[in-house]
Amino acid sequence: MKLLAVRRLLRIQRVVIRYRLDDLLFDLPLPWFLLAVRFLLPWRWLPRKQLELNRGARLRLALQDLGPIFIKFGQILSTRRDLLPEDIADELMLLQDRVPPFDSQLSVKLIEEQLGKKISEVFSRFDVEPLASASVAQVHAAQLKSGEEVVVKVIRPGLKPVIAQDLAWLFILARAAEKFSADARLLHPVDVVQDYEKTIYDELDLLREAANASQLRRNFEGSQLLYVPQVYWDWCRPKVLVMERIYGIQVTDLATLADQRTDMKMLAERGVEIFFTQVFRDSFFHADMHPGNIFVSTVNPWSPQYIAIDCGIVGSLTPEDQDYLARNLFAFFKRDYRRVAQLHIDSGWVPAETKLNEFEAAIRTVCEPIFEKPLKDISFGQVL
Repeated sequence: MKLLAVRRLLRIQRVVIRYRLDDLLFDLPLPWFLLAVRFLLPWRWLPRKQLELNRGARLRLALQDLGPIFIKFGQILSTRRDLLPEDIADELMLLQDRVPPFDSQLSVKLIEEQLGKKISEVFSRFDVEPLASASVAQVHAAQLKSGEEVVVKVIRPGLKPVIAQDLAWLFILARAAEKFSADARLLHPVDVVQDYEKTIYDELDLLREAANASQLRRNFEGSQLLYVPQVYWDWCRPKVLVMERIYGIQVTDLATLADQRTDMKMLAERGVEIFFTQVFRDSFFHADMHPGNIFVSTVNPWSPQYIAIDCGIVGSLTPEDQDYLARNLFAFFKRDYRRVAQLHIDSGWVPAETKLNEFEAAIRTVCEPIFEKPLKDISFGQVL
């Protein structure tokens, strides 16, 4: 295991060198002692060819090469345009559903092994060319013998060993961060990696995703807010998921949404309502809602309905957390900053010894300007 971990580290290093990721790092406004590290890296002593790729493309390709954990990290980053330069955010968006696919014949072989039947015995049509490809799985369009249009999701082969090695290094980094940085300890990096470990392994079990999708579909049965595709349980296995094919507009495709005269105000309101419904009514929420997983139905654009796919990651809150979150939101919108500060201390979200008056003043300083601005002008990265 140690040998595999060392090999993985060397591979990561090769990718860093190939795509000049160290250049991206040292372009940041780092302290002088960190900038000095560049003179200790042997590969930076050698002449290097000029790369034609821009920095965003280099970062995207590096994350693709490094595998699912890094791709997932890139997906998360791609949703934070308030934290990233536009050129990098645009490139990372391609990781949401346009990761290079694996061999289609291997995909067919894996599906047949999981189903215990030939493709032709289950589907009247099966598109060998993938419809989409992401970090953990790829998707093929098909039609069941009974006539339903479906998508077939299949897990990429050979993921577990790579994920295990990457997680081992993440745990080492997290423990080092907790040991040497007081600021890092506040973020509980080891706990974060433990949560991520469970999340990524859950994503490798498509029966779990199918169950999540069925639950979310049941929660919004008959709703005008959200539609969740039907799961075809007869053809679901741990590494294969067959579900209804949906047709919609990606939520970030604003031009197409405008062309069909979508009521954007109602779309925004319904997005907020869906969030609060999942969190507070059901305590069961889709926890991977990057733009690659959210679509808008083309039916009734004057009363737009969201469509959610890929329920591999879901979350829930305890009644206590629901209560604290609701009280925080209510106090925040009433601009009751003392109440917000007290709730953060009571809930354990900040250390118990935090001085209430100072914390209240800090929250007021950050939040007051927000109420004077339209949503489009607020940087939530800066707020956090």
